[in-house]
Amino acid sequence: MVRLTGKLADGQFITRGVSRCSTERFLLWLAPWVALLVFGVYCAGLCLVKGLNQTNMDNRFVFGLWIFVDLTIIALGAGAFFTGFLLYILKFKELSAVINSAVIIGLVCYSGAMAALMVDVGQPLRCWFTFWYPNVHSMLTEVTFCISCYLAVLAIEYLPVVLKNRRLKEIPSFLVFEFELHKLIYVLAGVGTFLSFFHQGSLGGLFGVLRGRPFAFREGLMVWPSTFFLFILSAAAVGPSFLILTTWLVEKITHKRLVKDQVFQLLARISGILLCVYVLAKAVDTLVWLNRTSPGLGFEAAQYYDWKPFGTWILFAEIVLFGLLPALILITPGLRARRGWLIPATALACCGVALNRFVQTVQTQALPTLSFDRFLSYSPSWQEVGTFAGVLAYGVLVYSFSFRYSQVFPEERELKAARVMRLEIPEEELVEAGR
Repeated sequence: MVRLTGKLADGQFITRGVSRCSTERFLLWLAPWVALLVFGVYCAGLCLVKGLNQTNMDNRFVFGLWIFVDLTIIALGAGAFFTGFLLYILKFKELSAVINSAVIIGLVCYSGAMAALMVDVGQPLRCWFTFWYPNVHSMLTEVTFCISCYLAVLAIEYLPVVLKNRRLKEIPSFLVFEFELHKLIYVLAGVGTFLSFFHQGSLGGLFGVLRGRPFAFREGLMVWPSTFFLFILSAAAVGPSFLILTTWLVEKITHKRLVKDQVFQLLARISGILLCVYVLAKAVDTLVWLNRTSPGLGFEAAQYYDWKPFGTWILFAEIVLFGLLPALILITPGLRARRGWLIPATALACCGVALNRFVQTVQTQALPTLSFDRFLSYSPSWQEVGTFAGVLAYGVLVYSFSFRYSQVFPEERELKAARVMRLEIPEEELVEAGR
């Protein structure tokens, strides 16, 4: 009797017209992620209590797993601002089917990145120093302000997703509050796009101005190096691909159809076009750096690829394998219409932006800049890996609760009804769902 009451109480918070797994199965799904989150908090605690000597970074190798993963997840989280820009500013109404998922992903990515950076800094109690004593000549100051403000915007955009809960909608004040929030959504989308544009660019510009690191240094337009624009392009191009990939994963895990194929096709086409533009810009930037920028600083570009394990293969993989190849697949209608091509292409695109951030952080720091310098090697400690495993677990948990108790995908009920009308599910399952 108690067991039945527990199921009933849990079911009262689930959106009408959709089906979710039993409470027992949901708890079983949560258990390993909760354990991983606890382990991640323990690893982060070691870094905060005992110091950054728990990591494998030092005064020479200051950018390790922390900055690499932070830059990667911030780039992948760009689907939030870019999808909002496409939906509310450019009026791509089809994207309303995935905007809630994009907001959740963005919130998870940015909040997870901020939490990891607080551990990386080592003194989270002094995180407010950045705002109270800003270094106005540092790009990191602008990045900190923009990311913090955009995280606040994402939190506000996430509120309507929470308030769509079946029980919360029964509270009149919450219903009115959600309605009023929707009036601000266009302003929030515009502000989010503005903030994201600059912090994505400044993260890239940070490396482009490092004249003491000729491997990363770039020339550009006025005060902005070319890496400023390349980071913006890569994030905007990969954001829709990551949204496709995560939505497909949720569909596979839940065995439900959540969005129409037209939505996947639109996201894939937009991602493919932007990825083509990025690959072209990246190729031109690389050629200019090879033939002008690096030799002008007294370094032959070829010598940077003589240091193992960084050979010319990594440049080929970044531009061709993880850039040009997925771009061609995504812009070809016949290929992107087939999931067997679409999903691997989006995965390759996501790997491409991760490899680019790896090159900018880890490879840049590893390569010697003076004739008497030695090649540096780095591998993350288990405390570093555990901390980011905790961030991953945190993201899965937030998304899981949001998917179960809120209406993340507005088309889910419509697609379920259409599936029932086509008699694609057995009669026994219909009877069970009716109960």
